[in-house]
Amino acid sequence: MRLVLKVDVDTDRGTREGVPNLVADCREAGAPACFLFSLGPDQTGRAISRVFRPGFFQKVSRTSVVQIYGLRTLLNGTLLPAPQIGRRNAAVMRSVRDAGYEVGIHCHNHYRWQDYLERMSLAEVREELVAARAEFLRIFGTEAQTAGAPGWQSNAKSREVYDEVTLLYASDTRGGAPFFPRIGGKVFRTLEIPSTLPTFDELMGRPEYPDNKLVAHYLGLMKADAARTQVFTLHAEIEGMGRRGLFRELLGACSVEGVEFIRMDDYARELLANRAAIPVRDQVMAEIDGRSGVVAVQAA
Repeated sequence: MRLVLKVDVDTDRGTREGVPNLVADCREAGAPACFLFSLGPDQTGRAISRVFRPGFFQKVSRTSVVQIYGLRTLLNGTLLPAPQIGRRNAAVMRSVRDAGYEVGIHCHNHYRWQDYLERMSLAEVREELVAARAEFLRIFGTEAQTAGAPGWQSNAKSREVYDEVTLLYASDTRGGAPFFPRIGGKVFRTLEIPSTLPTFDELMGRPEYPDNKLVAHYLGLMKADAARTQVFTLHAEIEGMGRRGLFRELLGACSVEGVEFIRMDDYARELLANRAAIPVRDQVMAEIDGRSGVVAVQAA
């Protein structure tokens, strides 16, 4: 069994507190991980607009959002000024790279991308990625080689701007094997590596997935599809803070079961070494279990 860890870092607090925790826990387990950073303003408080999405209240009630994210984070960009994540946390971000972990782009403005991508013009989407790349370059001194979209929100416009900047790979979708996305008949050339396992926040708080059975559930999913390299997306604010103990338990159980942790960029290079074998799949938007709204997936 092979497992890739992909860390989405959404907020200022998650960068400052959750990221160092995850680096420490992954180092202790000998597990590589790819950290994707939000680099611009933390406007998490504006996400209250998602109350109109089906399933949003149910998710909020079962995942203890206030406890996990903290009240201040939930006011950022509304009653409180939006902190600039990259400017405030450049040293933390560089320490992740210096510890030997892969780093990449999650976004510039998380709220804007996740909630407004479909309404943005091509120029506006390009502006978001250009801003994120510029901040990444300022912090790390090198160009970003990968990106993973907030909330798995992806469309033809975001795929086009990805192709313009020549990423090694992207990770914007849920479920299935790696592929080249096709949208509206156009095939995009940036390799897509989907997240294959459910996230903690999609399971926790549900009666069928109590905390004391969650680790066993993940191991069961991996064993049931042992031939597949699994990709698990975790969040600095959840696995690195509110559910850190549970994540450490998962890491330990994976080690006991002999799970091989691999770097995501190494996995991408392994796939691209036989580029002709990578399938083309239609990318569509669909609902998935445990998450409100729709996300990018590959069509059956």
